[in-house]
This record gives sequence, C-alpha cells and structure tokens, in this order.
Amino acid sequence: MNHSIQQSKDYFNQQLVYIDENIKDLTDLYISSTPVHERIKHFFTLYSLEVEDLLKKNQRIGAFSDLPKVYIGTKVTILYDEDNEKEDYVICLPEQSDPDRGYISFLSPVGRQVLLKNIGDKVALKIPTGDLWVSIQDISFVGQLLDDATKSKEA
Repeated sequence: MNHSIQQSKDYFNQQLVYIDENIKDLTDLYISSTPVHERIKHFFTLYSLEVEDLLKKNQRIGAFSDLPKVYIGTKVTILYDEDNEKEDYVICLPEQSDPDRGYISFLSPVGRQVLLKNIGDKVALKIPTGDLWVSIQDISFVGQLLDDATKSKEA
C-alpha cells in the first residue's frame, strides 16, 4: 500500500478516536461557537459517519481516492462568486488553527459551513452582512501538514 495512502487512512482513523475521546469538549465548543439557528442536531455523529464511510469505500478499493468532500485535514479552494477570487483554507482542529496561514478550525464560521461540502457545491456563507456565495473548487488531503504544524508548536 502506498505510504501516503496509509498515512491518510491513519489520519482519519485517529481523527475518529480524537472526536470520540473529546466529544464533550468539542460539543461545548460547537454549541458556544454556532448560532442556534445554524446548529445541526448530532453534528459530530453525522461527521463521524461520513469519515467512516470514506474509510470503508477506500478500504474496498485498496487505495485512497480523491476526496469527494471537505473533511478535517483537507485543504479546500473556494471561489468567491461575486469577485471571482479564489482562496485556500486548511480545515483543522481548533488547537491547530492559525488564520494567518489559512488554517481554520472546523468550528469557525467558514470551516463549519464548508465542512462535508462537495467539489462544485455552491454555498451561501452566512456572514454578518448577509450571504456570501462561494463555490467549492478543489479539495486535497493535507493532514500530514497539520501533524507537522502541531509537532512544531509543541517543540
């Protein structure tokens, strides 16, 4: 098996363990950072089911195919429809967040709204001044970058 394929599978398996072990703290963060009208019942259960489905599909085919959705540990390229500008964001865990580098928590307003979206999806990002329309242009796995960034922060 390709080393990077195994790394990405390991990354997503570790992510499921992390969510399970930290569910109370993550739920508290989700509730405190998400407006009531935007909250999704069973948010973490739904996310975990999506990751498990991704792992099952890739286990059957023996390879880690292109990522169909935005997950924690992916870089997403979004196109701002109004001005035709692109921007990359790395969707990460809250403690890995570094907005200056484009690393945004999956619980941040943008991170939360693009999580589990597909390439080509149009999303109306809710911002204080109204809706900002964006399109999901590209998704790639960058979990190793996040692991390296976390290790360098700890050092």
